[in-house]
Amino acid sequence: MLNVVELSARSDVPPFYVMEVMREAERLESLGREILHLEVGQPSTAAPDGALQVVQSLLGTDRMGYTGAAGLPALRSRIADWYRTRYNTAVDTDQIVVTTGASGSFVLTFLALFDAGQRVAVLEPGYPCYRNDLDALGATAVSVPLRPENNYRPSLDDLDGYLPLDGLIVASPSNPTGTIIPESQMRALIDWCQANKVALIVDEIYHGITFGDPPPSALGLIDDPGESPNPPVVVINSFSKFFSMTGWRVGWVATQPTVAARIERLAQSLTIAPPTVSQHCALASFDCLDELESNVDRYRDNRDVILRGLASAGLTKTAPADGAFYVWCDVSQFGLDSQLLAARWLEEIGVASTPGVDFDQRRGSDFIRFSYAGDAADLDQACQAIAEWMTTVD
Repeated sequence: MLNVVELSARSDVPPFYVMEVMREAERLESLGREILHLEVGQPSTAAPDGALQVVQSLLGTDRMGYTGAAGLPALRSRIADWYRTRYNTAVDTDQIVVTTGASGSFVLTFLALFDAGQRVAVLEPGYPCYRNDLDALGATAVSVPLRPENNYRPSLDDLDGYLPLDGLIVASPSNPTGTIIPESQMRALIDWCQANKVALIVDEIYHGITFGDPPPSALGLIDDPGESPNPPVVVINSFSKFFSMTGWRVGWVATQPTVAARIERLAQSLTIAPPTVSQHCALASFDCLDELESNVDRYRDNRDVILRGLASAGLTKTAPADGAFYVWCDVSQFGLDSQLLAARWLEEIGVASTPGVDFDQRRGSDFIRFSYAGDAADLDQACQAIAEWMTTVD
């Protein structure tokens, strides 16, 4: 008889459903099926060519040992320069901690800011790993539903109803809606958090992938980003999306020096240091901006393709999609749970998409997230397949 192993309640988090869709899509491909991938939120491009050339040259000369827990000094300095040149925001190197992907940033930041049982607001629809990480760390994730009529932007009046809170997580641009929080509203959120003693964490990993006026960094909207507002404002970014380096696993935290120091100390024990070769690639990627901007031009074209294709298929209820590379689409007209619908599309027409339950526990069964980070021809083919499927479905 097998022994039953007691596992922690904290480890009993929901699956990240997009990864399950991805696994099933790969299984079908292994059987010879053609699958159109609109599920995974990652660029179809590799890291920039110039950065890859730098890494290849370093591999023959650098032993790639540990860096400091906060990352390569040259990379931290270059990230600080990024805030000065791109956002006109004065940031010092001691405010930057390089992490193992933005995922590592969130875990370290949550540990630095919140004790077990503290209440942290997460917006829905929103990235599910915020909630799952908080649950695993023993904090209390408080779900705050966003309204379509507000273009899925947080309302201060709505947030008032969830006080008291210890933290708030927002994303701009957002995954899955592509919503951007304009400067005036971000300033209002910062002021609201300061007035109500709420730590603010701003996910900016899709900065750079926007199709109108670029949003400011929240770090530039506080009076002095080098000082420590109480409670703090923390910005998280990544080399995964705009810099096209998902598998390299490099992100960063930008915040006040006292918070950054605490995050660095946690990283010393939890991760030792981010991957060294990846940090060199990230550093070199700052010299490849023309190539990276051309990727954004492609996303802009892809956005037009998928919005037009979905509309032709009768799917017109979508979020703004002003940034990132997603369309958040209302599919309630089918009368099917989004998990079932996504499973049927994958099996019957070879279109992989992400069910909305990943992003919204209450209303996600009525939504599908489509990623348009891939090839325009695949997007067009997928929309045509959905349109044809709609003519045959009972």
